[in-house]
Amino acid sequence: MEKLRERLRYLQDPHLVARFQHFCGVRGTFSRSGAGKPADRTSPLNNGALQHHSGGESDGENSAVIGAGEGKKKTEIRRRTADLNLKGSSESPPQNGAAGGAPELRGENGSEAPVKVKPLRKNSLTGDAGQEFLIQNRFLYYMFTLGTELGNESFYITFFPFIMWNVDVFVSRRLIMVWVWVMYLGQCTKDVVGWSRPASPPVVKVEMFYNSEYSMPSTHAMSGTAIPFSLFLLTYGRWEYPSSLGFCLALSWCLLVCSSRIYLGMHSVLDVIAGVLYSVLILVFFLPALDLIDDFNLNCRFAPLVIISLHLGLGLFSFTLDTWSTSRGDTAQILGTGAGVALASHVNQRLGLLPDPTPDRLPLSFPSLGTGLVAAAVMRLVVGVLVLVATRALMKAVTIPLVCRVFGIPSDDVRKARQHMEVELPYRYIVYGTVGFNVLFLVPLLFSRLQLS
Repeated sequence: MEKLRERLRYLQDPHLVARFQHFCGVRGTFSRSGAGKPADRTSPLNNGALQHHSGGESDGENSAVIGAGEGKKKTEIRRRTADLNLKGSSESPPQNGAAGGAPELRGENGSEAPVKVKPLRKNSLTGDAGQEFLIQNRFLYYMFTLGTELGNESFYITFFPFIMWNVDVFVSRRLIMVWVWVMYLGQCTKDVVGWSRPASPPVVKVEMFYNSEYSMPSTHAMSGTAIPFSLFLLTYGRWEYPSSLGFCLALSWCLLVCSSRIYLGMHSVLDVIAGVLYSVLILVFFLPALDLIDDFNLNCRFAPLVIISLHLGLGLFSFTLDTWSTSRGDTAQILGTGAGVALASHVNQRLGLLPDPTPDRLPLSFPSLGTGLVAAAVMRLVVGVLVLVATRALMKAVTIPLVCRVFGIPSDDVRKARQHMEVELPYRYIVYGTVGFNVLFLVPLLFSRLQLS
């Protein structure tokens, strides 16, 4: 048991993340006083894993814990304004991820000069832009940036409609069910466990957007495992394609998303491994139930009531697990989208719209790729996204002032108003519930009118 604990501590060590970043050509610009101290390597508080945030803490304590992803300390980090010595020297301060001593700030083969960049996005809660860092391998930087986008909500908001409008409604609506449950359970587990992000230094924060949220398990790793492998399992035998190709694509997708979270400094190796295993466990129990759930959503006359109340109840429960953060809004957004899609599938079934192919037509074969097919797919995507953007803007403009008025909350500062559960939950739920409904009902109806079906 002691060996297992030691191994888990090793996998959670932020220096392991830093070494992976160093291997991939990421260099920090930390000051001498803030990096490379041997004592940091063994400090549990610096790692943040043992800091648990309880719901009864004061506001001051909340803000302290919210920033725990940068470690318990608040080191003054100066930015370098002088020209960097790209060749390094024996007196340079230890850089992030170094196993010992100061590495030279050159490419591994000496041919690629480092580039100073800032973190990809500001902290979603504090607005902190983060500290500049150096990139020595631009290919890996762009590859892992793409990889992390494959696990972001913004990607799925585009990916799911594309599959729905251009490939297979049956597969897409079930894929959304998997996404909703995996992300919901992952977010709730994060709030229960309450572990902070890997400490910086030694870790370089290539991304800051999620830095104030909890870390264990990695929901990017969960979605990056559940979505590609569910897509493979749902299409296997339904569509004609080489199974080995489908499995390799799913595995590549999963590995790219998981490794990108370590590269960006957002998760420890333990967070990622736990996310993958947790996702597999959910799929083992959830995939066999998809037929039953989908049939209920389509055919039961009480389905609309159950769908609305269940997703709303799950949202209320998630808001009680912790104080306000952007992850609460993300959870409500995911639940609202899932509820909207489920309601639209029920309405379509009642009206005889978008029927699933009969079993005698299976397996389906992909049509020949031509200019007309690509143009139609692009046109559907453009028109559909424009409708969804307009829906979101309209509903947002109406919902936030209305909810603030109902609960007597000032709406002058929208960001502050949305920190109240009474505003954030109904806002996200209503807005993205409507968006999800339009994805599967209004937009396909518009396609049929424009002869884009």
